[in-house]
Amino acid sequence: MAKAADRAKRPARTSVWLEGKAPRNGAGSRRSDQPSGLDRDRITEATVRLLDEEGLAKFSMRRLAADLNVTAMSVYWYVDTKDDLLELALDAAAGEMTLPSRDSVTPDRWRETLRELAEEYRGLLVRHAWVSPLVGNFLNIGPNWIKFSLAVQEVVRGTGLPAEKQAGAIAAVFQFVYGFGTVQGHYIARCAAAGLTPEEYFKEAMGAVSAHPALEETLHSSADMMEARGGSTVEEMWELDFAVALDLLVAGIEATL
Repeated sequence: MAKAADRAKRPARTSVWLEGKAPRNGAGSRRSDQPSGLDRDRITEATVRLLDEEGLAKFSMRRLAADLNVTAMSVYWYVDTKDDLLELALDAAAGEMTLPSRDSVTPDRWRETLRELAEEYRGLLVRHAWVSPLVGNFLNIGPNWIKFSLAVQEVVRGTGLPAEKQAGAIAAVFQFVYGFGTVQGHYIARCAAAGLTPEEYFKEAMGAVSAHPALEETLHSSADMMEARGGSTVEEMWELDFAVALDLLVAGIEATL
């Protein structure tokens, strides 16, 4: 266990996964002198739950300790810093994604598999709004993120794209998914914070915007587009837009081939 003063003096580090402090199997062993009733997995699970319930801004080691009914120093037997814990939680969340089996990743199924991976990634970002900002803060080299990365690489290799274009294809698809999932996840979090359903929030927002004279032209211009797109609920609109955008990206890869 590192003392608080030592943690404050240490320079910023790259990743908990590079310092031998997080076992690759995700389990946390307990020494005989560590507090009983805790382990790293339990602490990580509680962290994910609190981040889901209260958001990243409100999360703290003290809040976590109170939820676990232990002292904050007890938590520090298992992790040295809050960043360590957030990185462990980030990888635990990534473990929720269902990845294709290796024998299902075949050249004739790359379109379906790419769509499946894109949907899994979007689902993760939507369920856990705190994931997207953390993805930009860490290296994402925990075991679950590595599995996801390897699955994406294998699928894109199977498209038939030349090697020099494969990284760009991954960026096009999964940076789009990251942006789409981030916006959708944060929208849902705003609705929850306001105590409104997505439909109620959407109606209130559109009502406020439509009452503003400076925005009338924009709304009028987009009216036919939204009508043609369809979707009777906010969720349906998200699904329709995501499907079309992903189809266009897949078509772009096909056109390159």
